[in-house]
Amino acid sequence: MTPVLDVKALSKGFTMHHLGNRFTAFSEISFSVDAGEFLLLKGTNGSGKSTLLRTLYRSYLAEGGEVIFKSVHGPIDLLRAADIDITYLRRTEIGFVTQFLVARPRVSAEALVAEPLRLAGWNADKALDEARGWLAAFGVKENLWRAYPTTFSGGEQQKVNLARALILPQKLLLLDEPTASLDASARAALVARLSELKANGTAMIGVFHHPGDVEELIDKVIDLTPDASNLIEDDEERIDVAV
Repeated sequence: MTPVLDVKALSKGFTMHHLGNRFTAFSEISFSVDAGEFLLLKGTNGSGKSTLLRTLYRSYLAEGGEVIFKSVHGPIDLLRAADIDITYLRRTEIGFVTQFLVARPRVSAEALVAEPLRLAGWNADKALDEARGWLAAFGVKENLWRAYPTTFSGGEQQKVNLARALILPQKLLLLDEPTASLDASARAALVARLSELKANGTAMIGVFHHPGDVEELIDKVIDLTPDASNLIEDDEERIDVAV
């Protein structure tokens, strides 16, 4: 099976100009993720978990390696692709879910959640109905659907964020602590949606505040903790990972 994502010798560091030194987030990381496979990133705070996700998403520029994504248009190296191609892939094939919602002023929760469907060509009314269904699934009260998420609590904003990020199935989904501010019922709704996406072939890489919530979905684990075992682990393989 050709991996959805094939990462080879990926490295990332930062220059701390005010201190005059450099910090290595991770070095020479290699792994692959197949369709319908769930890869969990774990490690201590500051071990590079979120940095790795952001590098894969191209929010951060890598210092070396390659990240080959099997797009419906053919293989593409996400590290070297043009910005316009990355923007297109983010809209159509690669999703990123964080614990933070960047909500635009004076845009309702239901309109924000419906937007990915409208951009994908859905009828506006149908997209709005679908959005309301996912807001309800994640526990957002109906009297808030037409309200502005900028006025919501952190937990309620995160529910809107999840509904928007997960409403349109993607080929690759990156998850950066999406359960951090959620109550138990919202976490259960998230796990149910991830299970559905996984069964339908979405490849996922995630960092979780409550990893036990997704225990049944995990196929591989990478431990990025410095001086840890530094292995990818699953039922069949153990692959060295340098950090």
